[in-house]
Amino acid sequence: MSTYFPKGEVARKWFVVDAEGQTLGRLASRVARILSGKDNPKYTPFIDTGDHVVVINAEKIKITGLKADSKKYYHYSGYPGGMKEEEFLKRLERRPELILEEAIKGMLPKSKLGKAMGGKLKVYKGAQHPHLAQQPESLTNA
Repeated sequence: MSTYFPKGEVARKWFVVDAEGQTLGRLASRVARILSGKDNPKYTPFIDTGDHVVVINAEKIKITGLKADSKKYYHYSGYPGGMKEEEFLKRLERRPELILEEAIKGMLPKSKLGKAMGGKLKVYKGAQHPHLAQQPESLTNA
């Protein structure tokens, strides 16, 4: 059995996803599939065949249940006593794009390939983004 290789350059599309009213996990898994190229007919597991994704309105993301009160984000500086903790609502106020980035990148492979896939993700707080020249398609079913 021979291994499939996509012929020539992989034509990458640009998609725009509006996060307003979307559930965090469902949106993150859908975007991660697009970034990894699993929706592409030329998908190959060891080649980055994914598309670029621009996520807008990150501050209007929602989470279900009581997670808004109990979810915490941790960061360790590497020093003794360097464990930092931040609640979901405070991070949503401070940097909502970071919430989506961490959720999406956490669903990608932890390798060089995963870093390349994560580099094609752009997340913005508001409805404006600087990628209009790429003519991104709107992705409504995300």
